[in-house]
Amino acid sequence: MTTSATHADVTVPALEVEDLRVTFAYPRPAVAGISLRVDRGQILALVGESGSGKTMTARAAIGLLPETATATGSVKVDGVEVLNRSEKELNAVRGTRVAMIFQEPQTALNPVQTVGWQLRQALRTHRRMSRRDAHQQAVELLRLVEILDPGQYPHQLSGGQKQRVVIALALANDPVLLLADEPTTALDVSVQREILDLLLRLRDRIDAGILLITHNLGVVADIADRVVVVQLGEVVERGDVFDIFARPTQPYTEQLLAAVPTLPSPQDDPTVDIDPDSADPESADPESADGEAVTSPAVVQVDNITVRHPGRFGSAPRTALAGVSLTVHPAEVVGVVGESGSGKTTLGRTIGGLITPASGRITLGGKDIARLPRAELRTVRRTIAFVPQDPTASLDPRFTVAESIREPLEIHRLGGRDQRNTRVAELLDAVQLPRSFANRLPHELSGGQRQRVALARALSVEPMLLIADEPTSALDVSVQARVLELFAQLQRDLGFAALFISHDLAVVEQVADRVAVLRDGTLVENGDARTVLSAPRADYTRALLAAVPYPDPVRQRAGR
Repeated sequence: MTTSATHADVTVPALEVEDLRVTFAYPRPAVAGISLRVDRGQILALVGESGSGKTMTARAAIGLLPETATATGSVKVDGVEVLNRSEKELNAVRGTRVAMIFQEPQTALNPVQTVGWQLRQALRTHRRMSRRDAHQQAVELLRLVEILDPGQYPHQLSGGQKQRVVIALALANDPVLLLADEPTTALDVSVQREILDLLLRLRDRIDAGILLITHNLGVVADIADRVVVVQLGEVVERGDVFDIFARPTQPYTEQLLAAVPTLPSPQDDPTVDIDPDSADPESADPESADGEAVTSPAVVQVDNITVRHPGRFGSAPRTALAGVSLTVHPAEVVGVVGESGSGKTTLGRTIGGLITPASGRITLGGKDIARLPRAELRTVRRTIAFVPQDPTASLDPRFTVAESIREPLEIHRLGGRDQRNTRVAELLDAVQLPRSFANRLPHELSGGQRQRVALARALSVEPMLLIADEPTSALDVSVQARVLELFAQLQRDLGFAALFISHDLAVVEQVADRVAVLRDGTLVENGDARTVLSAPRADYTRALLAAVPYPDPVRQRAGR
């Protein structure tokens, strides 16, 4: 691994795309004449909604367009034309001139080989070198991305560590161009900040160009030099990152910027580092938000629950939740935030009856669910519904929209056929989908439309409590804004209580009445949402807030 460019002519752009057009069998082209340029040492952000042509443009640059695609125009990487080239010609470019950092690192790593072995293979694929030299360079690459043990397997690494390994793999053969396709979407805010810092350091160290594909405009404001905005396969605006954010010239760009959720300015110093000992037990008092106890009866009361997951291969059990207490009142939305592994999802699944706590008590509507007879427990569980992170995985691909929404009614034997069909129509109206969508299959819907169907399905049984686990994390910014607006409207109209789990604090601020902050299975802060997010008591909460990128490059970079 060298720390400077190995390709001679630094005046040649890392990437030059001219009039790229990508078409499939359907009438509208996926990419309709996109042109852009990425210079060495520059980060160009390609932004737009799902279906705008961002990923297709990147795939063209690495020769990974689908076989059914027809591409015209020109795509040059380090001066070498890559469009419509043979696999042999493309293999000479991949890895050595261009490499890709994928959105989901787990899918890019071999689960049965160590990370050091995978790096050695990447090095020896494109270079003639001994196993010893490959091992030494693999260790150097891993150190560059701050991974110290080449003998670890992917399952032993956190999400952020896996992404660091993927970045090391991308750097293995000194590419002049890095294609980063949503590299931080699957990561929580603090790990995201670490990965963005790493990309900036590597950009400066190896002088590579980076094409950053993202729907997160906070990330764009944080690290991009220039921005290209695309809509329906066409470039609608381009320019310097400061100009785009301060003076957008196109309505579409203005709409994207307006859709970004933002946090209130913290009153405390936002530059504090995350300290393992920073939890403030007193700030976790659920009644500390405004100094007065909430007296309305609880929908859910969680009292001092502890959850332990069994260890792997005979290792000791791992404590996922440790003495957590939480109350959700009628018509209240409680946001649950924290890093990956903090216990957010475990808390939701435990309240929902999918995990049995080792100790503690959970009451739903005043009933201790651990003491209920099986028949009564079934009735009580009907009052809890889930909205998943990925609606594609939760909707049966063989079921129509109507069948998916109707299924919970059939499982719980609610109403007759006509009543169920009427309920489906009412729910489609409620989630603002045309009734004609009733006969569509999930693959015929967009991501936002599938999430609306998942929401309608969850509401079909009129639950007392809705548990939404990262319900908008897979959506682009404008679709996310519409789904959040719909969620808030339905919650006001129907009056259900909700547990809203998210790693995106700005999203939580949009919908939550109260916020509970978890760290390593412990509740470190709990109170009124605006108070917690603008004047947090716990250092850990302040550190989480400081890691959230703000969609303004001037403000964001001033805090670096």
